[in-house]
Amino acid sequence: MWKRKGRKGRRTAEPVPLELCDLCARVFPADESVGGYVPDSSAAHAAGERFDGLRLITACCDDHFDVVKDGYAHRPFVEEELWAAKLTRALTTGPPALSMEQLGCRTGLQEPQIRAAIAWHNARMRDQQRMDP
Repeated sequence: MWKRKGRKGRRTAEPVPLELCDLCARVFPADESVGGYVPDSSAAHAAGERFDGLRLITACCDDHFDVVKDGYAHRPFVEEELWAAKLTRALTTGPPALSMEQLGCRTGLQEPQIRAAIAWHNARMRDQQRMDP
């Protein structure tokens, strides 16, 4: 008769951390990744404010990293866009209604910067509505 062996003593495979190439979407082991930060005024990080304005890019090789990096190099860095991203973070991670002073405390922005960010955001929304049929 056949006797089924138990699973005792069997080692389970360790999961391999994986990355996704920002250019070709290839999945590969994390220890093979090429990565770094590039300036991007649309990037406001949920946890680390010190990385605001920087986007982490990941690639499967140096050539793909350079292509993605070059794409960001030609994109203008717009301060109002960064400020708008900071305001969005403040308004989506806490109470939705904040005074100008509270917004300033939560974002580190001055009132003129907050007003410029709101104006920038509203202009983008108007542009988008004109583009939509």
